[in-house]
Order: sequence, then structure tokens, then C-alpha cells
Amino acid sequence: MRIVCGALIGIFVTGLLTKIAAGSTTASPLLIAPMGASAVLLFAVPSSPLAQPWSIIGGNMVAAFIGITCALWIDDLLIAAALAVSLSIGAMLLLRCLHPPSGAVALTAVLGGPAVHAAGYGFALWPVGINSLLMLTAALVFNNLTGRRYPHLAPLPAANPHGTADPVPTQRIGFTAADLEAVLRRHGEVIDVAADDLDALLHEAEMQAYHRRFGEIRCADIMSRDVATVAPQAPLRDAWALLCEHRIKALPVVAEDHSVVGIVTQTDFMESASWGPHGELHFGWGRRLRHAIRPRKGLKQTVREIMSTPVRSADPDTPIARLVPMMADAGLHHLPVVDAAGKLVGIVTQSDLIAALYHGSLSEKDLTDEPPLLRAAAS
Repeated sequence: MRIVCGALIGIFVTGLLTKIAAGSTTASPLLIAPMGASAVLLFAVPSSPLAQPWSIIGGNMVAAFIGITCALWIDDLLIAAALAVSLSIGAMLLLRCLHPPSGAVALTAVLGGPAVHAAGYGFALWPVGINSLLMLTAALVFNNLTGRRYPHLAPLPAANPHGTADPVPTQRIGFTAADLEAVLRRHGEVIDVAADDLDALLHEAEMQAYHRRFGEIRCADIMSRDVATVAPQAPLRDAWALLCEHRIKALPVVAEDHSVVGIVTQTDFMESASWGPHGELHFGWGRRLRHAIRPRKGLKQTVREIMSTPVRSADPDTPIARLVPMMADAGLHHLPVVDAAGKLVGIVTQSDLIAALYHGSLSEKDLTDEPPLLRAAAS
């Protein structure tokens, strides 16, 4: 229904505004037939590379110019039409503005009749240019108002949370964007889907296969249940003592009702510490004394002041495959597990996840290595 409404509004607005601008004196058509095909692309498949702004404006204008040139210089309409369409396609490919309806624009410029021929190169601006611009504006407004991203812009690559030039971990295995581009070039044909969309779909298919292989293992199966926690009002010294006592790197911060309100990590302590001029780390009384002498900033004394919040969490039934992007790409090392009421029931660390994936891989390998008769019996 949205597509139908979009095409209705796009064609009507384009024709109406063209009529208002032209008045009753122009002999040129207010709407050219290729706009109908453009409407299908702009409102039905706005993410298509063939429906992007440069495709419709550049493609239609180039095709109109080539079609008019062929009509003016070649008397035989059949030859002129064939050359206009073929040369337009070649030019659009060269300029990276391929737009299928533009082939019809080139044909219209040759076979449009006396009114089109009389307009000469002005036909490229009126009505082709005006129609294209108005239709594009209608598509921009309608698609974005109805929740569809247009124009389609390739998303920025995921940033490495560690600030290095390496791609995020999940993009270091399997196929890469460069592999996809190489395959598309090797096929040597136009595919009506954006490369980044195709890349996202293929990675989603990989994750779906991953879920199928490891989906039976859930957070409740691998999480630590006896979790060391700390209250938000606890002194920093107590929190640091807990980290050292249990030889862990993070403590969930829980309120009196056991809901998770934050997490405090070794990194949080390092960021709140004071460093000396020679790189030495100052904790405790030395830092307190400096703050007493020069109290420019309040001395942080409780967990609440340095904890990280909000906290990303999982529920006990979350398949561990869903944790991979969060821990591998987003840089999370500890993930609290909460129940439906938001109460802490456990915690999953990167070590837990690695052990579970390793165990799942071994189980799958053992099943694959079984003799054929045993595999048949097991199935």
C-alpha cells in the first residue's frame, strides 16, 4: 500500500507542479512516459543502485541529450532509435548513473513526434529535467517520512573499539567486502542490489548458520552464577579489594533490589587514577593529599562515581551466538545476565564464551568424524 501511495503522490505532484510552472503556453508534454518506470524504482525499491539520485538525474539527462542528438543528425528513425538507446546505456555505465527508464527517455527523444523534435535540446531540461527533479524530490520526502532510508548511503565500516586500524574481529574471518567486489567484477553484470546490502545479507546468513550450529547453547548454560558484586555507594578501596581477591576484571554494580545499575572494571579504575610525571601511578593517600591542597576537582570515592553505565546485558535464554558480535566487535569483556525483572542472575565473560564455542566445535567435529554407520544410527 505504501508503494501505491508513493507512486500516486509522486506522479500527481510531478505533473501538477510541471503544469503550474509551464502554464498553458507550452507545447511540450507535462509528463513523459518514462516517469512511470522511474516511479516504480523510486517507491518500490528505493535502496536499488538504479534508483539513487544521481541515477535518475544523470541517467535521464544524459539519455535525453543523446536521444536528441541522434534524432537531429540521423534521418532514419529506426537507426536513430537503436543508436540512441545503445549509446545512452554505454554513457550511463561509464558515468555510473544507470537508470533503466532512461532508455525510454532516449527513445522518446527520437520517436516523440514534432513537439519533442521542435524543442530540440530544450527537451532535456523541459520536461525531462524538471520531471526528474520533481519526482526525485517527491521520493526523498515520501520515503523518509514513511520510515524508508533514501537515498541509500553505504554505512560506515564498524569502528574498532580499541582505536586501531584493524577491522573488527567478526570481519577478519569469512569473506570480506573486497572479496565480494572481486566476485561481482568477475561476473561482469549489473546486479540490482547495493553491494553493502548484499554484504549485510550474506553476513546475516552466516550468523543464521552460526545460530543453527550453536543455538542450543544458551547463556544459562555457561554463565557464572556465584557473582561477586558491589553496591554503588561502596568505597572504591572495597571494590578494588574484591577485584584482587577474586582475580577478576569487572564487578556488576547492583542496587538493593539486586537490579544491575552499572559495572565497574579495571579500566574504570585506571581512568580515574592519577599518573605522575614519569608515568608512575598514584593511588590512595598521595592523591588524596594533592586534592586536599589543590581541590580543583572532587575526589572520587565511591563506585557510583567511576562505574560504566548503562550496562548491556543478556537474559538466560539468549543463544550464545548472539553474544559473539557484542563481545568480539563492541569490545565487551563481561556481560551481566538478568532475569525478566532485571535482577542479576549471572555473568558471562569472554572466557566462558570461548570455552563454549570450543566445546561446540569439538562436539560437531566428533559427530562428523563418526563412522558412517554410527552417524546413520544416531540420526
